[in-house]
Parts: sequence; C-alpha cells; structure tokens
Amino acid sequence: MVLLLVCLVVAVLAGAALSERLRLPAPMVLIVLGALASFLPFVPDIELSPEIVLFGLLPPLLYSTAIQTSIIDIRANIGSVASLSVALVVATTLAVGAIVHVIAPDIGWPVALALGAVVAPPDAVSASAVARRIGLPRQIVTVLEGESLLNDATALVALRAATAAIGGAVTAGGIGLEFLIAAGGGVLVGLAVAFVVVKVRPLIHDTLIDMGISFVVPFAAYLIAESFEASGVIAVVVAGLLIGHKAPVVQTSGSRITERLTWATAAFLLEHAVFLLIGLQAATIVAGVNDDMSLGAVIGFCAAVLATVILVRVLWVCARQFIRNLRVPHTERQPWSHAIVTSWAGMRGVVTIAAVFVIPPSVPHYDILVLAALTVVLGTLYVQGLTLPLLTRLLKVKPADPAEDALARATLIHQAGEAGMKELGECAAQEPPGVREAIRERIEERSFAAWERLSTTPGHEAPSDAYARIRRRMIAAERARVIAIRGKGKFPSHVVQDVLNTLDYEESMLEPPVESSAEPFAAIGSREGGFCEELTAYPSQPSPEAPVCQRCVDEGTHTVALRMCLECGEIGCCDSSVGRHATEHFHRTGHPVMQSAEPGESWRWCYVHRITA
Repeated sequence: MVLLLVCLVVAVLAGAALSERLRLPAPMVLIVLGALASFLPFVPDIELSPEIVLFGLLPPLLYSTAIQTSIIDIRANIGSVASLSVALVVATTLAVGAIVHVIAPDIGWPVALALGAVVAPPDAVSASAVARRIGLPRQIVTVLEGESLLNDATALVALRAATAAIGGAVTAGGIGLEFLIAAGGGVLVGLAVAFVVVKVRPLIHDTLIDMGISFVVPFAAYLIAESFEASGVIAVVVAGLLIGHKAPVVQTSGSRITERLTWATAAFLLEHAVFLLIGLQAATIVAGVNDDMSLGAVIGFCAAVLATVILVRVLWVCARQFIRNLRVPHTERQPWSHAIVTSWAGMRGVVTIAAVFVIPPSVPHYDILVLAALTVVLGTLYVQGLTLPLLTRLLKVKPADPAEDALARATLIHQAGEAGMKELGECAAQEPPGVREAIRERIEERSFAAWERLSTTPGHEAPSDAYARIRRRMIAAERARVIAIRGKGKFPSHVVQDVLNTLDYEESMLEPPVESSAEPFAAIGSREGGFCEELTAYPSQPSPEAPVCQRCVDEGTHTVALRMCLECGEIGCCDSSVGRHATEHFHRTGHPVMQSAEPGESWRWCYVHRITA
C-alpha cells in the first residue's frame, strides 16, 4: 500500500512535469497517463470509491480553494454564482434525465435523474487549471471558481433525492425540504466551525499547532454536517471562505505563510492525483460494460448525454446574459464574449466519477451509466478544455492585465506604507537613534520597488532589480561560507542552521527577478474621471514624444521613470530616481496631478489624496 502511494505521487510529479514540456493542462496529460496505465497487466486495480472521494479528497480540495478565494469577489458576483451553482445544476439534471429516459425508456425517471445529477456539476480543479493556463479575465475566473465551490452541494443533494426515489416514493415537497435542510444546515455548521476557529486562533502562537488545526477543519466541518444530514460541501466552503477572510486578523504572519505554502503543496498533489485516479478507472469501467445494448446504441447514449450537458450550459449562460442585458444600462453590460467563454468552461471532474458509483448497481444499464459519466468527464475536459484557448483568441477575450495589477499593487503598498509612516510618527521620540530613519528608508524602498514593476526607462535596470540581483549574489556567497564553516564542525549545528534559515528568510523577501524576455508593463489606468476632485479635473493627456527630465540631464543623474505634470506639462523623474524631480515639482508649485510619461502608459497620481486613476 505504501509503495502504491509512493508510485502514485511519483507518477503525478512526472505527469505534471511532462505537461509543462507539452504546454498542456496537467489534468489532460494525467488522465491519459492513468488510462494507458490502467490497461497494463502489472498495474493493480485502484477503485475510486465514493467514500474516498467524498470524505477523503473533496473536503481538503474545497477548503484549499475556499481559503484563497475572496469572499468580497464572491459577493460581488453572487447572482452569476448562484445561477450557475444552483439553477443550472438543477436544469442540467432535469435535461439529462429527460434525454436518458427518452433514449432508454426502461431506465426509470429516478435513475435517469440520478445520472443527470452525477454529470451536472463542473469541477473546481478542472476549471481553475484551464483558467490559470490560458489567463482568463479575473471576473470570469471568480465566477467559475465560485460556481465550482458550491455546485457540488446542489448535485449531491439532487443525487441523494434521486437515489432515495429509486428505492421508494418521494415527493417534490420532500425534495425541496431536503435541499433546504442540506443547504441551511451546511451553512450553519460552516458558520459554527469558522466561529470556533476564529475565536481559538488568536490564542495560538505555535505555527505547527495552528497548521494542525487548519488540517482538521475541512474534515471536521464535512463530517459534522453530514452527521446531521446537512451538506458537508457547503459546510467546508462556508468555513473556508470565512476563515480565509479572517486570517489576516486572527493568525500570526508565520502561521499564514506556513498555511499558504502547506495547502498549496497539498492541493497540488491532491488535484493532480485526482485526475491520475480518474484515468486509472478507464480499464475497469470499460471492462465492466456488459449490457444488451448494441455498440452503436452505447456510443449514441454516451454522446447524447455529453451533448446535452454541453448544450444546456451554453443555452443557460447565453439566455441569462440576454435577460441581464435587458435590465441593465448599456455601459454596465458584460461583453458577450465573456458569456460564451463562461458557457464553454464547464469541465467535469472527480465528483462526477465518484458520484456515479452511488447509484445502486442493480438498476437497468448500470454499466452504461458509469461509462456515460466517464464519457462526460473526458469529453468536457478534452473537447472544451482543448478548444477553450482557441475560443478565447477568436473572441479576442483580453486576459487579466498584469500592468493593472502592478499599478493596483503599487498604490496599495504605497497607502499601506503611509499608514505605517503615520504610526511611526507617533512612536516615542526616545527610540534608539537612527531606528526611525532606517525604518522610513526601508518603507520607501518597498514602495519604490512596487512602482518600478511598471515601465521604466528602456535599457536601464530598475534600482530594486539591481538591489535584488546584487543581494542574491551576496547571500549566495554568505551561504557558501557558512556551509564551509559547518563542515569544520567548530560551531553547534543548531546555530549553523539558524544562520542558514536567516539567510533563506532574507532571500525570500527580495523582489522576484523579472524575466529578461518579459515585455515591460504599460499601465493605462481608468482614463476617465478619478476618485477625487483633482483627478476628475485633470484627465489623461497625450505624452510628448521622446520626453526627458531636463534636470536629471543637467545634474548628470540617471532617470528610472518619467512623470508629466498635468497642470503645466513639465517632465520630471519618479521617486525611484535620485532627483525625485516630479515630487519636488509638486512641492514647489502645488500642481496636484501627474501622469506617467512612459510609452503606452496614462495612469495618473494625485499628490493631494495619494491615489491613482
């Protein structure tokens, strides 16, 4: 058993590395590797039982995603998320159930609806993997991740009701009541677990104990909810969203860093293992097909289920977009391209494969139902997953703009630094000499480094990049010296390890190196009225050709980036430059707004309110 787990992990790592070389999403490569391996005689049969997936894999996968998901973003897109994760799942369940019952009348409605519930929910891991690979707009990614966090709960409740109907009579009212109990109970359990964790965590300062609590939370929330016949999926998601939202307040910085790295590693291994395990089911599912249907009928059945799943999602998302456009002003409408991409990003995954085994094996055409579920998973992953990048290019869907992120990051770091400077000013004057000046200098360097992620003078290395490059060389030399001393055995081993850890921490805090092939960021900004009277009064203006900071030229100093005063048009250098002539111009003249004079940029900065537009 231990050897099998080690082989699975090695296969996952090899498959992930191969996917990078092939420039394909890892799930697609791992499923193929697993499917090929499942037909090899020396590979043991690995049964992906519902218990393993629903109780062992699903809680940590959902929790690792939920704690990194912004509850603010989910709330801003709650209409789209609710439509896709609840209403669309129900619609898909009904549509697939109807098609299955029409094609194979001997399959009763309860069984047909059970299969519909199995294939209805898109997979969180599949959607995230493909979205990250092709760089979809942030709003689309938020909706897809929010949908995939919650739709499993709807599908599993529908599956529970359908399987109950297979064994006896159920009423529509009973199904509705069961859904309310499952959803409401899951929310209550998630709130209760989050409340306990949020209250306990401030009392814990040991990072290892805090990480242990983090590992327990998803399983505890899931099991407690399921014991009350509530939705464990909803409990885990609610707990993860709230705990992640409160983490900056109730956790120590060390615990937060450890939690991010640990869950990132665990999620990486689990996510990729899931798809390898799906592939390993292929031989068992194909060999288990023993039905009186002809081969053509089987292929037609599976193709009809797959086509229904895809078509219902496309029609639903496009219809919702059409209805929404009727109710909102033209300026607030989302592009149709976003709706089309969202409708095509409905890849299924592990929950579909696990849930199909919940259907009783005694039902008619059970083997064909299992094969249909596998067909939907493979079909959506390969048909939709492989064509989604092409679709985004054809529709000219713009990916998330790194320049906008860099501008927002620089602004936020600047405002955080100002809050810190204000607190520093209130510190006692009897602090050791030079401490406050050293802190102020470090805060300014951090702010400058953030602004330098935007465009700088072509052909010149930004000061923060030069600092990071030189400091990395120094740390490498320092580490080599410590390691050489360690070999002589003159210092205690724990002291040597502590010094090496200190060097590691310092190196990890350096700005990541910028790839030489990367294009420089060109942040545009809003181009419209800003967030204050000054930004509204000074809209963006075309920058002059070949601008220079004349004072830098006169003084013989290097210019990192250029800024233009929107009151008089004077060009000055940024605060990362030695002269800081743009800021000096503001203090001298009081002209409140400047604009980046770098090629392709038009973002503005208000010196009065310290904000960008």
